Amino acid sequence: MPTPEQKNTDRQMMRRALRLARRGWGRTSPNPMVGALVLGRAGQIVGRGFHRQAGQPHAEINALREAGRQADGGTLYVTLEPCSTHGRTPPCTEAIARAGLRRLVVGTEDPNPKHAGRGLAWLRERGLEVESGIEEESCRRLNQAFFCWIREQRPFTILKLALTLDGRIATVAGDSKWITGEAARKRVQKLRQWCDAIMVGGETVRRDNPRLTVRTPPDWSPQPLPVIYSHNPDFSPDLNLFSNPRRPPLVVAPDSPAAWRQTMRELGARQITALLLEGGGELAAAALQAGVVDLAMFFVAPKILGGRNSRPAVGGADPTRLAEALQLSDMAVERVGCDLLITGTPPHVHRTD
Repeated sequence: MPTPEQKNTDRQMMRRALRLARRGWGRTSPNPMVGALVLGRAGQIVGRGFHRQAGQPHAEINALREAGRQADGGTLYVTLEPCSTHGRTPPCTEAIARAGLRRLVVGTEDPNPKHAGRGLAWLRERGLEVESGIEEESCRRLNQAFFCWIREQRPFTILKLALTLDGRIATVAGDSKWITGEAARKRVQKLRQWCDAIMVGGETVRRDNPRLTVRTPPDWSPQPLPVIYSHNPDFSPDLNLFSNPRRPPLVVAPDSPAAWRQTMRELGARQITALLLEGGGELAAAALQAGVVDLAMFFVAPKILGGRNSRPAVGGADPTRLAEALQLSDMAVERVGCDLLITGTPPHVHRTD
């Protein structure tokens, strides 16, 4: 059993490994973000690594390569259970077994039930001391999209809206630039980097003519897939979303909870692990009603727009009872520049975890 001092060291090293993992933000899909580091016999860090991109070496391999012979008798810290099967790259478990390590410390197990714990058991059989579940909540949260995609074969779906204090996303004429401040818009660019696809409603496409791209940094690659929610597929070819033949938008029109679930499965089959819903109000209402939103992110600006016909953040049919309101859980409030970011988990009848 690890001593209290050893447990404290394990937590500190896993937090460092998590910081390494985040360096792969937005570039590893459909693989998870993973960080790893090697602690030598004398307790010094001798190897660091993170997964840079799908198809490239995994974090463990990069850390072991940097450590070289100094890994012998040391400890490997990795945020996610090492792979134990052949994919685009060989199993990391084999490289770990050859490295002469004494201990392996893992943040969380593989979410795939077919693989969970198998790699750890295989390494224990070969004499390694294995600890799992260190900083587990943080390790899971970092890859919540990957966990959702593996377990449910659909993307983790975020509803993001920018709205005024009185719940409006645009004027009656459709003017919405800019409701929130620069800091919030930078935060959304970071969110777009993380997502594999961005969905907006058809009227938003016709009215705002968005590009739905990551603009910061300007050379970001790959760009998210644009998805249009519309029952009217007649769009002008002059619109920005139709200007790039290498990135044509996908048009979808689910009209029931079952159809929404099927659409999500189809996106999952395209290796879309994270989906961002960016507006407008009818798309927000439809997705919430269908129960496909995993996380709501509302950027609230200190502005009061007013107007009976200003556009609401969430449209849809008019409820007759307050009991019909959706109650969010796991609420968090954060200051982002001059705005507030309110996040929460909607009721989600289709979740299996």
